Amino acid sequence: MDEINDIYEKLGGVISKEDFTREVEEKVEQMSGLCDIKTAAMLVAHDHGASETEENQLQKISGITPSSANVKFIAKVMSVFPSKEFNRNDGTVGRVANIMVADETGSIRLTLWDEKADFVKTGDIKIGQNYQVAGYVKEGYSGIEVNIGNNGVLFETDEKVEARIDSKKIEDIKSGMGDLNIRGRVLDISDIRTFNKKDGTVGKVGNIMIGDETGKIRVTLWDETAELTNELQTDDSVEIINAYAKENNFNQQVEIQVGNRSTIRKIEDEIEFKEDFTSIADIIPGESYSISGQVSGLGDIKEFERDDGTVNMVSNIYVSDDTGRIRIALWGDHALLVDQLDIDTAVEIIDAFSKSGFNDEIELSAGNRTRIIVC
Repeated sequence: MDEINDIYEKLGGVISKEDFTREVEEKVEQMSGLCDIKTAAMLVAHDHGASETEENQLQKISGITPSSANVKFIAKVMSVFPSKEFNRNDGTVGRVANIMVADETGSIRLTLWDEKADFVKTGDIKIGQNYQVAGYVKEGYSGIEVNIGNNGVLFETDEKVEARIDSKKIEDIKSGMGDLNIRGRVLDISDIRTFNKKDGTVGKVGNIMIGDETGKIRVTLWDETAELTNELQTDDSVEIINAYAKENNFNQQVEIQVGNRSTIRKIEDEIEFKEDFTSIADIIPGESYSISGQVSGLGDIKEFERDDGTVNMVSNIYVSDDTGRIRIALWGDHALLVDQLDIDTAVEIIDAFSKSGFNDEIELSAGNRTRIIVC
């Protein structure tokens, strides 16, 4: 309650403490649990014209902290997320939207309410615009954010802004991380697939592989963002904003998830990437590997029926390098490669999964997550 008392004191007695507390409780009820009591107190204070303090003078994003309270700054719009409607407990419909903004010191999320959220729905807010912002700070879903209600400030300005978004290097990404910004080079693009959701609607999912100078990582794009894969080509440089990381169920590797709270776009920067190849002698079961070598054996294509009645294909090749020789099972369309290969053909097998095969010999499995480059 001390935080609420501090907010009330900024009103300078324009409303009684009892009325202020009552309006805060009504605001919490009205927002149907979408804001906590501190946020509600900030909203009520803005409704009654809370006076500006030194904290509310023009500042830089890097200086905004959870205790900043009211803030004012100028920033560039970096990404815009769709607005949403929600039903308040009083029967009215509220609106909320999010945008990501940045200045030369960093980036931060803005949460826009009601009339301000309508600017997103009408398309008035666009990436690249510069805005003067005045709102109040709170801890949000993925870190601190600035909330702007109907009495907040959000207007376009001609003042120039040099925007900077802090990006994670791929090697530093861990499962469970949220609000991730990543830059990378597109290494591979998969086809968009559809699936049936529990609510009966049809969802979409696509995948790309991106890399930087520290490593590579698989990116899964959901629904509307999946369509963005149609605009990408191998070797494009991309920036992903506000993604999150989690382990997949296939091999427990960390992947990037891009949903409706995230955005991905092409950028002009050249991003360095070099594939990390493993010597065949160093391969152990249960990991994903990339190898480079020469074809030293070719098998036939075999068809088989899956449990669901569909037909799949598999073939086998052997690849050798200076340290050893390994069998590789080629699944699906990869199986057809045996008709294009000859002994001593140089190949690169990217992201194949290792396992113990016949006679406990280690082999690689090249499925739909594997790229095969014939050199």
